[in-house]
Amino acid sequence: MPLVRIDLSDTRTNAEEIAGAIHEAIVAVYGIPVRDRFQVITSRPAATIVAEDAGLGFERTDPVIIQIFTQRGRTTVTKQQLYAEIGRRLESVGVAGEDVFIGYVENGPQDWSFGFGRAQYVTGELAVPATGGTAA
Repeated sequence: MPLVRIDLSDTRTNAEEIAGAIHEAIVAVYGIPVRDRFQVITSRPAATIVAEDAGLGFERTDPVIIQIFTQRGRTTVTKQQLYAEIGRRLESVGVAGEDVFIGYVENGPQDWSFGFGRAQYVTGELAVPATGGTAA
């Protein structure tokens, strides 16, 4: 059950396509249900997004910043597969590879509440999702 925050410039007119491509990649790689979709999409003036190359030697033209909050436990290999799949799917909707920036944040079942002031993974109202591997 990832929660995905997507920040992009208001010059991008296909925010829904971008969000859809990211969700499709997560479904494909993590095997989550299609309706297990939680996204916050923020369109903002381009000048309010600063994402330089971190010393990698390329220029970003119109960055899409993606933050993925999810349960810990997926392997490094699986995460790399996810990053590649997100990049591939975003390229198909017009986002250049150098403009994709992903931050990945892990937490535990006690860190989620889906409403009513309860931690449903802790109370047993929801089963803790399988993560498909160890943190290698």
